Amino acid sequence: MDTAQESLALHRKWKGKLTITPTVPLSTRQDLALAYTPGVAQPCLEIQKDPSQSYELTGRHNLCAVITDGSAVLGLGDIGPEAGMPVMEGKCVLFKAFGGVDAIPLCVKTKEVDEFVNTVQLLSGSFGGVNLEDISAPRCFEIEEKLKRKCDIPIFHDDQHGTAIVVAAAVQNALKITGKKLEDIHAVFSGAGAAGTAIFKLLWSMGLRHAVLCDIHGVVHPGRPDLKEDPYLNELAELTKPTVQGGLKEALVGADLFVGVSAPNLVTEEMVRSMAPGPILFAMANPTPEIMPDAAKAAGAAVVGTGRSDFPNQINNLLAFPGVFRGTFDVRAKEINEEMKRAAAKALAELVSPEELSPERIIPDPLDPRVVPAVARAVADTAKKTGVAQI
Repeated sequence: MDTAQESLALHRKWKGKLTITPTVPLSTRQDLALAYTPGVAQPCLEIQKDPSQSYELTGRHNLCAVITDGSAVLGLGDIGPEAGMPVMEGKCVLFKAFGGVDAIPLCVKTKEVDEFVNTVQLLSGSFGGVNLEDISAPRCFEIEEKLKRKCDIPIFHDDQHGTAIVVAAAVQNALKITGKKLEDIHAVFSGAGAAGTAIFKLLWSMGLRHAVLCDIHGVVHPGRPDLKEDPYLNELAELTKPTVQGGLKEALVGADLFVGVSAPNLVTEEMVRSMAPGPILFAMANPTPEIMPDAAKAAGAAVVGTGRSDFPNQINNLLAFPGVFRGTFDVRAKEINEEMKRAAAKALAELVSPEELSPERIIPDPLDPRVVPAVARAVADTAKKTGVAQI
């Protein structure tokens, strides 16, 4: 039985990967009186006087909503909210198992941005934070922006920022191997959706200054007619102002770094050979990357990473989101800002010691027990330094 069939059989057996378990005794009348009526009225009155007491008197302080509309689920695309539930349940299990964060899966049946935003905003008083998941671009950018304005709890789109944090950590260590600096290299991004845009923005905030983004229509450059309808891509075009035009093949000539979050088999060995000496390639299309690692290395790549667990240097969001939320909740941060994301990436990179660092090991294993505590500490400390921590 292959993995897909075994997983399907187990999901039929499990009938869900989560359950609700009481944390209080309920065996006597006094237990009932304290956990529920009449005693429960007193914490209600305290919260009525001061809503922030909901973090002290309920489980809200450690509760994250994992929310999707089912429009961009894994590599499956727009399969709908109900079909996205197994993934949301799985994400919630990872939150709890790795970060100690309680999480609730919510699948919202709408493709309307404002309907989705209003739904999440109306529910936000029940949660300590929101993890947006598997929402298609460019709607995901607008949804996140609006929710950040409307909600008083952290909003985090993991497909964007979780991926960006892990890639940023991998880039930092790959550059140590190649002896290059972020501000000097030329980078090419294939895929300008949620993940590609966020990776570019985080690296840009860390010092990247020479970059070309490519999407299905080729190089994203100012003046491209279709960008008039996409303010997000147009913003990136104006920021990067690439001099090269054409497609991915043209963009890769002389590049030091390739970051792919797009489609299978887009990069050939010839294209790798056209890059700068000792290039870094993160080919993260799943399950088939833009170029297979052995082909990239044969063409001269110095460091290769993918999204797969059967190759070295797996770019896995599990390295980021449990620790990010753990640190955020530990200090009740009002938001997850850019400084916190950069701190998380730095903490991840530093977990690989100089002795361990090699082309086959540039980021920690997702199962490394040091990962969540290190990321959480970095995020919490940075929240305090940037003034967004509330405890």
